[in-house]
Amino acid sequence: MSEASENNPAVVRQKLNHDTAKIKWAALHEHQQNECVIAVSVDLDLIDVACEFTFDNHNQVKAWLEQGQINKVSDKQAQQWNTQERELWAVVVAPWVLVQEQKPGMN
Repeated sequence: MSEASENNPAVVRQKLNHDTAKIKWAALHEHQQNECVIAVSVDLDLIDVACEFTFDNHNQVKAWLEQGQINKVSDKQAQQWNTQERELWAVVVAPWVLVQEQKPGMN
């Protein structure tokens, strides 16, 4: 991606949307051990959150953290997802992996 397109929110959004995929939680175990996995509330749009991370919007990310809408995946949550063989939506915004449970009624 060129520098100009890296700064274009529409282009970044399109790339993030393209790079988002369903993944089994077990495949993310190593990242979770490195505390690099961020759980995103189903109340938020995963791509919106990824865009804010990409553009380093500290204020918005801090607000979501304070509201409990995003957080590092805890060991307890990781264990639960592993036991349930949960499949999540995921997108990488290095160094983070953002994950989100599937919204109710969606597959």
